[in-house]
Amino acid sequence: MKMFKKIFVFLVVLIFIIFVASRGKNYPDQELSYGATFSKKHSESLVGEKWRDNFIAALDDLNIKKFRIPAYWDEIQKNNAKDFDYTDFDWQIDEAGEREAQIILAVGYRLPRWPECHTPEWSKNVSSDENEKNILAYIEETVKHYRNRDAIVAWQIENEPFLKFFGNCPQLKKDFLDKEIALVKKLDNRPIVITDSGELSLWVEAASRADIFGTSLYLNTFSDKLHSYVHYPIGPWFFHLKKNLTSLFANPKKWVVIEMQTEPWGPISYTQMSEKEKARTMDLKKFQETINFGKKSGFSEFYLWGLEWWYWEKEIKNNPIFWEEAKKIYNQ
Repeated sequence: MKMFKKIFVFLVVLIFIIFVASRGKNYPDQELSYGATFSKKHSESLVGEKWRDNFIAALDDLNIKKFRIPAYWDEIQKNNAKDFDYTDFDWQIDEAGEREAQIILAVGYRLPRWPECHTPEWSKNVSSDENEKNILAYIEETVKHYRNRDAIVAWQIENEPFLKFFGNCPQLKKDFLDKEIALVKKLDNRPIVITDSGELSLWVEAASRADIFGTSLYLNTFSDKLHSYVHYPIGPWFFHLKKNLTSLFANPKKWVVIEMQTEPWGPISYTQMSEKEKARTMDLKKFQETINFGKKSGFSEFYLWGLEWWYWEKEIKNNPIFWEEAKKIYNQ
């Protein structure tokens, strides 16, 4: 009986602590801001050369003023370790700059969009030490190339580097990540963004290295390990809790949702899914629910994930509902 009482008291105290720790400020709508990730590589895989139209439409039709753009290593150095080609990225940054849009430029070998690690073919058979030198050289050249562009407001280094089991990637070494961070800080004084999974990671190691910490926010996914669809049984309190607990050990100057799910996630590419299967993880109702969830999660800045999909649905599938819903968000 005494043991039962002790367990009961422990559970009550634990629940109370979780309740208190999961409380926090939510921001009024007028203080919320929305951006988007734009992947030229992903858009090109969907609409070909119209990827430029996708980006211009995001700027002029959706009126997006904040972007995260991955500067993929395998696109900047396609052929060898000596030649750098920034043509397509220059174009994106020029167009954004003309419209006074802001850019978080992501650098590193692990960047957003599958397969997560975007490694040039020429570097796949070199030693690990040599590869690290090549990655640092690409990062240094890229930061030098863009550090005079006013449109760039921050540098993201790698993407979710502490998420060990996702992506077709070698394990990222912490000491190498720290070398990347130190290199960028030496070259430029703009803030460093480090990201982590909202649902699957502890945030402390990422947040302790960040000026700006960015989390993902996914509610409906497909698990390859479980071979089934997953709806995370969490509420906005979960993000308040993680933020409050992480704040005990790390103190980034800013917290953002860097990747908010607004596209489907299934066992195959969404271009091959039926409408019914896409709707299992994303439809108009889930889109709206995710936005409302975010408003209650203790963040004020959100980068939506799915810009290329909305455009593909509109242009290729003749289904503009997600594009039009996004337009409401960016113009509110």
